[in-house]
Amino acid sequence: MKQKFYSAKNTIVLIAICLATLMFSLEISSVPVILPTLEKVLNANLKDMQWIMNIYTIGCTTVLMAAGTLADRYGRKRILIITLILFGISSLICGLAENIAVLIISRFFQGISGGAMLICQVATLSHQFQEGKERSKAFGIWGIILGVGLGFGPIIGGSIIALLSWQWVFLIHVPIALLAVILVYGYVDESKDSDAKKIDIWGMITLSTSVFGLTYFITQGPDLGFTSPIALSIISLTIISFIIFLKVEKTNQYPMFDFSVFKIRNFSGAILGSIGMNFSFWPFIIYLPIYFQSCLGYDVVTVGLSLLAYTLPTLIIPPFAEYLSVRYRTGIVIPLGLFVIGLGFILMRYGSTAEHASWLTMLPGSLLAGIGLGLTNTPVTNTTTGSVSSNRSGMASGIDMSARLITLSINIALMGFILVEGIFSHLNTAFSGSVNKAALRSISEKVAAGNFSSLKQDFPELAILDSSNSVLHSALAHGFEIILLYGGIGVWILAILSFILFNPRKFKN
Repeated sequence: MKQKFYSAKNTIVLIAICLATLMFSLEISSVPVILPTLEKVLNANLKDMQWIMNIYTIGCTTVLMAAGTLADRYGRKRILIITLILFGISSLICGLAENIAVLIISRFFQGISGGAMLICQVATLSHQFQEGKERSKAFGIWGIILGVGLGFGPIIGGSIIALLSWQWVFLIHVPIALLAVILVYGYVDESKDSDAKKIDIWGMITLSTSVFGLTYFITQGPDLGFTSPIALSIISLTIISFIIFLKVEKTNQYPMFDFSVFKIRNFSGAILGSIGMNFSFWPFIIYLPIYFQSCLGYDVVTVGLSLLAYTLPTLIIPPFAEYLSVRYRTGIVIPLGLFVIGLGFILMRYGSTAEHASWLTMLPGSLLAGIGLGLTNTPVTNTTTGSVSSNRSGMASGIDMSARLITLSINIALMGFILVEGIFSHLNTAFSGSVNKAALRSISEKVAAGNFSSLKQDFPELAILDSSNSVLHSALAHGFEIILLYGGIGVWILAILSFILFNPRKFKN
């Protein structure tokens, strides 16, 4: 009887944790689908759309390494409840936001609570499920739900906005968070670690400042002027902050990042895998809905369905990746996965340049990119934690997650910059000096955000120069070609570097 009660209790605990992870993953993959809508209803520009996503990942990065220590010291159940409440409140504010500034600020707090919530989920599962078979099953189900949120997020976001409104993409988390809080409070066992380490406050501050500074410099640089005193001050502060971070981590008794683990070749090779996955695949999901809506003219539900080809393989392929890792080693599988992601991007580029481009011409590349991510993700996670001793696995996992989120933030900004520059270059050639460069820059940013509706009113000369918007659409398609080329070649370079780190003997003399 006691065993049945214990089993039922743990089932409810698993449901609560899965609700939390579903919210976290949906906020990554469902929000990109509504960005074109936010651009219209909240008068957002491309930079605003970048910050809506970027600030969430920066918030996650800020607390990622400290959350585990806080949970160990003050109680995993207590911190998990606090983060669930904060996530629900910040989601409510996101849904009620009437201007872009409020939405971006509330997204930051959503990211902070989401990052801490993710770490607490893992700690809670580890304590609640301690028997081998039950533990493995619990983490397996948790991983599936995480994959479901990421894989089906686009169609869920598209369906919500079609049936209700964009606000409900955020508001839906309020009742889910409330239910999760009730279940966690009633059924999760409290646990602490009496030997919990001190929080690396200065490490958190300096790393977050570095990431935010670099992202801000890339995103706002074109407006500020990359060589302006303000921009140069920002990048100088970023560099100084990063140098201080390196010094703090080397001298701190309990550092967030123990850089000695990078001497382990398998660990370093796997971290390059983490960087590679977030170099192109996840940043591009921010821009792909713009391509489907503005270049191909799809409605939001069709966009969500089209994105399934991009995201679903990430849910289906991991078991096959596990099999390949056992048979051929992760040192082969991780670089292979990165190579396949790059191949997918190159095929998507060719698909986007087809005479009658559609989701079908993009399908082979989308599927390959998703397959590549599915091949890479689980082996990376297993290798980063398996390459170090068990007492350092938490720190290794933290470095892995930080590498993913930092790379994601930076490349969301870089892809946006490359997209605008590609559009600007195409328009500058097409209009041959008929429009001044300042106006052309503003037009390029609006086109990059998929905003064609107000262009003819704001720039009357376009009604004469491009009455059918054909040049503007060609410019947007050109910008996407460059992004896809950047994403494909960049991840191929990382695949080669990862392979070299994993297989040093093949490159000796």
